[in-house]
Amino acid sequence: MTGVFRIVAAVVLFCVGLAAPAMAHTPDISTGKILPKDNRTYTVEVGFLATDLERMFQDTMSERSSVDLSAPGALEAEIGKFVQKRVAMRDATGRACIANVEKSGEDPTNQDSALIVVRFDCGATTGALFYDATKLLAAQGAKGKHLVTLEGSENAGQTMLYPDDPPLDLSKPMETTAQLMWKFLKAGVEHIVTGYDHLCFLFALILWATRVWPVVKIVTAFTISHSITLSLAALNIFTLPSTLVEALIAASIVFVAVENYFSRDVDNRWRNTFLFGFIHGFGFASALTEMGVPQGGVVPALAAFNIGVELGQIAIVFAVMPILFLIDKQTGGKRSEKLVYVASALIAIAGVYWFLERIGVLPGV
Repeated sequence: MTGVFRIVAAVVLFCVGLAAPAMAHTPDISTGKILPKDNRTYTVEVGFLATDLERMFQDTMSERSSVDLSAPGALEAEIGKFVQKRVAMRDATGRACIANVEKSGEDPTNQDSALIVVRFDCGATTGALFYDATKLLAAQGAKGKHLVTLEGSENAGQTMLYPDDPPLDLSKPMETTAQLMWKFLKAGVEHIVTGYDHLCFLFALILWATRVWPVVKIVTAFTISHSITLSLAALNIFTLPSTLVEALIAASIVFVAVENYFSRDVDNRWRNTFLFGFIHGFGFASALTEMGVPQGGVVPALAAFNIGVELGQIAIVFAVMPILFLIDKQTGGKRSEKLVYVASALIAIAGVYWFLERIGVLPGV
C-alpha cells in the first residue's frame, strides 16, 4: 500500500502544502511597450497584473520602511519608483538615459492591472540603444517573463524576455511570429503545470478512472469548452470579472471532489467537465490577456498558448494514470476507496479554502 500513500502525498503537495495564492493564475508576466518620441526620447509603459505587482512590492518593503504609504498618492509614487529602479535604457558604452516617472497607478483599460509610464531622455547617448529589464525580471522571480512591444520603429515588433536574457538591442529586428509563438506555447505549458487549482480539478476527475477511454472523453470535453471561452476572452468578445471566475473555479473543484463520494460513473463525467471547462477557460484567458498582446498578434499567440495548455494537461494526465494503474495492481486490480476518498477530501478542502479566500472571507497568502 505504499503507492497509495505516495499518491496521497503528491496530492497534498499540490493541493494543500503549496498554498497557492487567491488569484491562482498569476502569470508572472510583465509588459513593456516602448514608444519612440522626438529627440531620442522614449516612453515605456510597464504593465503588471495587480497581484503580481503586490507580491513584488511586498517583497521589497525594506526599500520604503520610512515611507507613509497611507498618505494620498504615496503608494502610487512608490510603485513608480520601484519600476524606475528596475528598468533602464542605455547605449553601447553603458551611458544611461535619464528616467522620470510620468504616471503610476491603475491601468485605465484593465482594473486588475497596474500601469507605470516611464519617460527616458536619451539625448546624451550615442548610437544603438538597449532596453534593460534585468532587475525587473529578477524581482518577478525565476518564472518571470517580460513581453516587450516596440512601436513606431523600422524594427517594430515583439519579443519575450526571460531573467537570463541580456538587454534588448532596439536596433535589431524583434522576434519572428514563429519564435514568439514558441514562447507563448511554453508559457501555456507552464501555466497549466503551475496552475494548482486546474491540476486539482483534473486529479479529482480521474480518480475513479480505471480505463483510458473515459479519461480521453474528459480531457476532450474540457479542451473543447475551455478553448471556446479562452478564445472569446482573449479576443475581447466576452469576458467575466476575474474575481468571479476565480471563485467559480474553486467551486468547481469542490463539486468534482465531493462528487467522488456519490458517483463512480466516470464514463459520463465528461458532461460536467464540459460545463466547468467554460469557467476554467476564462481562468486561462486571464494569463494570456495579461501579456498585453497587440490585436494583430492575438490569433497566433492564442493558438500557441492554447496548444501549450493542452500539451501540459495531456502530459500531466498521462503521467498520473500509470501511477493509478500501478496502485490498482497492488490492491487486487480494483481502485482503492481509501485512495479516492482521502485524495478527494484533500482536494475538496483545498477548493473550499480557495473559494473562501477568493470571495474575501479568508485573507490571501
